[in-house]
Amino acid sequence: MSTDDWKRQAAEQALAYVEDGMKLGLGTGSTAAKFVELLGARVRSGLKVICVPTSEATRAQAAALSIPLTTLDAMPSLDLTVDGADEIDDELRLIKGGGGALLREKIVAVASNRVVIIADNSKRVEMLGKFPLPLEVVPFGLAATESLIAKLAADAGLDGEITLRRGTDGNPFVTDNGNHILDCAFGSIDDPEALDDALKLVPGLVESGLFLGIADVGIIAGPKGVEVLSGIEIDFEEDM
Repeated sequence: MSTDDWKRQAAEQALAYVEDGMKLGLGTGSTAAKFVELLGARVRSGLKVICVPTSEATRAQAAALSIPLTTLDAMPSLDLTVDGADEIDDELRLIKGGGGALLREKIVAVASNRVVIIADNSKRVEMLGKFPLPLEVVPFGLAATESLIAKLAADAGLDGEITLRRGTDGNPFVTDNGNHILDCAFGSIDDPEALDDALKLVPGLVESGLFLGIADVGIIAGPKGVEVLSGIEIDFEEDM
């Protein structure tokens, strides 16, 4: 089976958490897109849900599938968010933001009663940091912001290249909120909580891709089956 198949299997398992009448947050990225696709099929079969997308890309996909949509302003509390991750460890700590939607993803996740993360087994790590940490920053004072981030990271014992993300046109990548993203190749982050606290001191930093204490369940699919990182309600064991 392929990585694409595993992403779909994780998305299928996440559907078990969806109940009729729920208010859902829809994540962003290739794995989350599998869930949105499957949810669309359930909606066509009669499932009643209303959803808040975490990006304009997800909004477009969901709208095309006729999934009912709303906003957090109209519906500020959600039952469940299903999203992907760039990395997930055994404590359900995440790095997110590879798709550039980390700010909206975190806002929607925190507004949810439960957050289910779906991923293929390549995203499972013992320690966060192999994937460069995305930081959403305001364009104003970018050099000063980057310099302060580097200093605080060094104080935390982390060193690595900080790169301004660029789009396919070579220009700086712009998030749905009009901001830029710095990708920080810090390597292994042995104390994500301390780094997260330090980054909060940077005034030009809007949000970091560290998602700590946010995820409730992780559904990881791979060649050995489907693993659920949680003791909550539903455990899946499946041979592939």
